[in-house]
Amino acid sequence: MRLRTTCSVLAATAATSIALAPAASATAAPPGIPSTDTAISQLAALPVETEGSMTGYDRDEFNHWIAVDGCDTRETVLARDGDDVEVGSDCRPTSGDWYSEYDGEYFTDGSDLDIDHVVPLAEAWRSGADSCSDQEREDFANDLEGPQLIAVSASSNRSKGDQDPSTWWPTRTTYACTYAKMWVATKYRWGLALQTAEKTALSTRLESC
Repeated sequence: MRLRTTCSVLAATAATSIALAPAASATAAPPGIPSTDTAISQLAALPVETEGSMTGYDRDEFNHWIAVDGCDTRETVLARDGDDVEVGSDCRPTSGDWYSEYDGEYFTDGSDLDIDHVVPLAEAWRSGADSCSDQEREDFANDLEGPQLIAVSASSNRSKGDQDPSTWWPTRTTYACTYAKMWVATKYRWGLALQTAEKTALSTRLESC
């Protein structure tokens, strides 16, 4: 199963979720994080393939952050993932508290956080998204219904870059199981392939959860 066979089906729900997301809420985990047993089953169902090339890749191939009803995806995630978040008329957070699950850092200014694509855009490209339409890639990059987006410290996001779990895990080790489940669920949701080392790392982690 590759992304091009599933993301057309998910496109309508992904777009709708942005419009329906709350403007502000208490701290909330990204939606759609499966149980450990479900993640193990999803991992087993994913194809293992040789990693694709970066030929033709550009972040602009995944249009983000898109605006719906005046709020863009970044602003929506910041409101969802923080505590006591207040937003202005432009949807930008004016106050709030955030906790970066990847490294345990606290923040009081939303502009200091990055929104991480759990499965990085470049990784998605190498795993099947290169064959998707522009609209499908946009839906993937702005997916608020699955566990693909999370507000984290800029330093943790940038240390991760486009690495997969064969080479990178959150430094906050107690979050590693959740991260593994988020990664697997995202690849399963979008029909993206795994590579052998990536699958081994995920399997080892999930078996210890």
